[in-house]
Amino acid sequence: MIELKQLTLRRGQRDILRGVDLTVKEGEQWVLLGRNGCGKTTMLEMITGYMFPTTGTVDVLGNRYGQVDVREVRKKIGYIGTTLIEKLTLRDPLWEIVAGGANAYLRVYEAVSDDVRERAREELERVGLAHLSEQPFGTLSQGERRKALLARTMMADPRLLILDEPCAGLDLFEREKFLDSLERLSRRSMSMLYVTHHIEEITPMFTHVALMAKGRIVASGRKRDVLTTELLRIAYDLDVKVDWQDERPWIQVGKER
Repeated sequence: MIELKQLTLRRGQRDILRGVDLTVKEGEQWVLLGRNGCGKTTMLEMITGYMFPTTGTVDVLGNRYGQVDVREVRKKIGYIGTTLIEKLTLRDPLWEIVAGGANAYLRVYEAVSDDVRERAREELERVGLAHLSEQPFGTLSQGERRKALLARTMMADPRLLILDEPCAGLDLFEREKFLDSLERLSRRSMSMLYVTHHIEEITPMFTHVALMAKGRIVASGRKRDVLTTELLRIAYDLDVKVDWQDERPWIQVGKER
């Protein structure tokens, strides 16, 4: 699904990425974790073909960037980030926002077929928003808007779903509701790459973790192998301890010695 080999990115005298390797296989659900400025968003920009490395290769869904039309590859990638909400029209009904995802439209300007309309309602049902389908998008809470983006993204049947800090700014209730909706969608046949700063968002649906620090991947693999006290201390430069409950990690921060 994703194969990154020896990615580097230099801007002036600054190395943003330093020899990054990452392999995401079909059916795996990955989390990309690390401090601010460690290179997480830069990696996403390269995977979606909006940025290219100084050196190294990027292969996504069997396509090597630089040898294909990345616009065609993007049609098979679902993307959810906070910036997308800002581009949507708040007065449009929710079902239209979702229906627009079938053709990656920010707004629907033509008649919507009965099939697309019905599918939009089905996707809203899956994320628990069917009862709000006629409501203007702008009347939804922040958590409901994030779930609406999930429904919208699924209209295109993506093979790969990328989420860039989708729970940023959500309160505890809204965060947990969003993660529940995401878990239901994760049962589909697709891989996922989820970027976050918060370890507690790594719910049981996620299978693998890549831990980043200073433009490098400190460790990657099965989440229990990566989310250890020792590796987290290296990545965050803090005295931390990780505990597990129901296959979900929780972190405690102590005083530095």
